[in-house]
Amino acid sequence: MSTMQDQPLAGKRVLELGGYLAAPYAGNLLSQLGAEVIKLEPPLGDPTRTMVKGGPGGTFIAYSHGKRSLCLDLSNEAGKAVLRKLMPTVDIVVHNLSPQSMRKLGVDAATFHSANPRLVYCHIKGYGVGPREEEIASNPIIEAATGAMYANMVGGRPTRLGPSYQDMFAGMNAVIGILGAIVTGRDRPIVEIGLYETGLHVAARDLVAAESAKAGRGSHYGEFAHPGYGAYRTRDERWMYLLLLSDVHWSKFSEMANLPEGSDPTLRTRGQRQAQGARVEAAVQAAVAAMSYDELAARMQAAGLGFTEVLAQENVLDDVQARQPGKVSQVGYMGNNYQVAGFPLSQAPAKSTAPLLGEQSVEIAMSLGYSRAECEAMLVSGAMLQPRNGS
Repeated sequence: MSTMQDQPLAGKRVLELGGYLAAPYAGNLLSQLGAEVIKLEPPLGDPTRTMVKGGPGGTFIAYSHGKRSLCLDLSNEAGKAVLRKLMPTVDIVVHNLSPQSMRKLGVDAATFHSANPRLVYCHIKGYGVGPREEEIASNPIIEAATGAMYANMVGGRPTRLGPSYQDMFAGMNAVIGILGAIVTGRDRPIVEIGLYETGLHVAARDLVAAESAKAGRGSHYGEFAHPGYGAYRTRDERWMYLLLLSDVHWSKFSEMANLPEGSDPTLRTRGQRQAQGARVEAAVQAAVAAMSYDELAARMQAAGLGFTEVLAQENVLDDVQARQPGKVSQVGYMGNNYQVAGFPLSQAPAKSTAPLLGEQSVEIAMSLGYSRAECEAMLVSGAMLQPRNGS
């Protein structure tokens, strides 16, 4: 783990625009790598500030803590002037605005590079180069377009996955591209990440499997469909996920659970067990159901087998591994504290805060040369906003 002293992006300033998840997630990673991240928000703020009734969404708390909030109305000439003064001071820009919004607000690559040719400009778009590149997309749209949603049928209806994986992978890809641009050191670097292309890449394994199945060379979605590889209920009504993938795993589990099927020569190989999947599943289910979770866990551990409890989200951070120092930080926001998991490559700070909307607006503007009186005038006109009534 890196520490605060050796963070690779210390001294870099990032300007983050956009909302919801892809760009804020990228901004979060850059922040945890040591960069100063200025979150440029419109007058209504990032929508995730108010996604949940009675409080901010988890997205805002988890991925915008530790940032500085600058709130500008970019439809106001005075607000645009603040942004123009800010541009030369920024090392990295990352945003996920639609192409139309990007042009309307004047936050395209050419505008930023005219102010700072060395600035790394990163745009996370719905679609990369192609006939759809002007279209708007979101995480579930990409899940639907790349097969993930069809593969996740719930009650016969294609359903989005829980976490917004496509957005987060796109944010990771953006950071990889940004770091690559910094390493190469070229002038006017531009990094473009398509959410759709990200989704295709994430789905590549399953798309290959589908292609093979279509050609009669294998079964679709079968690569990790093995009996004994899944969640099973113990005698005390807890769920354990078992990792029984290989023939060695099966042999160890059979011995540990005293399964008669373990000595059956027709179940010795993975292919044989797949061919008799219903029989193997029934045997594993019965063995697990005969033991309490703690008893089974002790036996699994002694046998050197992989397993874990299937936890409800409200219990995840109670695990002994999650409670180890540096894995979770306390984030404060509007008088409440939240426990937030940090980026695995950095030592999570003991405490952090999520910024109020426009909390650093005046501070940032004054650092750019604006006087207190000029800041007050912009606040009165609505060109710039700062927190009101503690929010």
